[in-house]
Amino acid sequence: MAKRKIKFTRTELKHQRDALARFRRYLPTLKLKQQQVQSSIVQTREIFREKDAAVRTTEETISAYDGLFNDLAGVNFTKLAAPESVNKSTHSIAGVYVPRFEAISFPKADFSLFATATWVDKALADSKQLNQQKVELGILQECLDLLQAELKKVMQRVNLFEKVMIPNTLENIRRIRIALGDQMTAGVARAKIAKAKLEQKEHEGYKEAVVL
Repeated sequence: MAKRKIKFTRTELKHQRDALARFRRYLPTLKLKQQQVQSSIVQTREIFREKDAAVRTTEETISAYDGLFNDLAGVNFTKLAAPESVNKSTHSIAGVYVPRFEAISFPKADFSLFATATWVDKALADSKQLNQQKVELGILQECLDLLQAELKKVMQRVNLFEKVMIPNTLENIRRIRIALGDQMTAGVARAKIAKAKLEQKEHEGYKEAVVL
């Protein structure tokens, strides 16, 4: 977009002053939003780390079953532990709408408890827990991505106001005031010249009248 050419008038000076007031009034709001988003990112990262640690703990628990999975004849363990549906909602964090985990469902177990080993139920429950934790971790990552994108956008706007718009407007005001001052000085000088010419003309007219 082409840069707007300023006019060296009092109307333009008022326009620039009004714009500066708006920028200075809006900047603290942007900085507050930046702080809120940064704080939310820190909190979400902490939850992410806790959830990631829980995933690793569950993975270690499930690894104890590795040697037993070969005995699960007729039981599709992977299919039964895979999420059938995931319910999410949307909520606002620091003004940013992000997803939130609500619920998860799994297929109904279709194997006989009497025909399988006693550890199968526990292994299946642990596997479902792991998959749920991974789903929640993925949703937290979505939240982080959205919050970080918002932070980047807000920081860009803060920098735009602080480093471009406000300094440029201050410079415009300075230039307009100098130009108006020059115009006033030139106007006063012209008025003095005109007055001097008028006085000289009146004086010459008076001299002619005296001679006559």
